[in-house]
Amino acid sequence: MTKLTFLMTLLTAFVVSCGAREAGSRKIHSTDAVYPAAGPYSQMVQVNNLYFLSGVIPLNSQGSAIQGDDIEGQTRQVIEYIAAKLESQNMSLENVVMSNVYMTDLSEVGAMNRVYGEYFSVRPPARATVGVSSLPRGVKVEISVIASK
Repeated sequence: MTKLTFLMTLLTAFVVSCGAREAGSRKIHSTDAVYPAAGPYSQMVQVNNLYFLSGVIPLNSQGSAIQGDDIEGQTRQVIEYIAAKLESQNMSLENVVMSNVYMTDLSEVGAMNRVYGEYFSVRPPARATVGVSSLPRGVKVEISVIASK
């Protein structure tokens, strides 16, 4: 067995054993402070001390209209919703350890970063920023996060 095969086997065993322990601790959370899920997904899934927040787009609280005309306004709305979801579980943006930002126009990443930096100025989370061809309802940005309590 090569060193790589051994490490992959060890990693697989670890992941499987963690999944077995965590399967019973999965909890679903939601808050009325954010528009309701528009499909077969949960707003938040908790596994032990990790919280996985579904992607958030800049809709109004009823989910019926886009909030914000530009990337700055839309990013601000999305992060405010993420903060509201976290607050419903007695957390804040400081609990975010990873974020995934999806944008339809990466030329606006500087403007998005200015707003993002207002909220994540101290100990920012790890992040991936991905350019996509389109997002639901024609919005400019969607963000999902993982938080740790």
